[in-house]
Amino acid sequence: MNSLDERVYEVVKAIPRGKVTTYKAIAELLGVSPRAVARALKRNPRPIEVPCHRVIMSDRSLGGYAFGGPEVKRLLLLSEGVRFDEKGKVLEDFIVRDLRSIDKNLWVTSRNT
Repeated sequence: MNSLDERVYEVVKAIPRGKVTTYKAIAELLGVSPRAVARALKRNPRPIEVPCHRVIMSDRSLGGYAFGGPEVKRLLLLSEGVRFDEKGKVLEDFIVRDLRSIDKNLWVTSRNT
């Protein structure tokens, strides 16, 4: 596993239960591409400890989920209280777009590694 993967996992572990963030928000925080974030999450060896189901697309759609597909991702999010609109997109109220707002240390860590 590479250091980018571990940096992505640290950010994802900080996303609170009942909230989601986007691949783009993580990418911007870490200074990488959203695809690099997606690749790291696809390799996630600890899906319970690193809740990668809490990461969605910028358009509020679910995107993929290596551990059972988008329907499993949706069920996991529903079980945490995340709600969706009639088109199946996550409601804006559940999205954390500024990751610094959940853990001030993420910003420092991401820029120093």
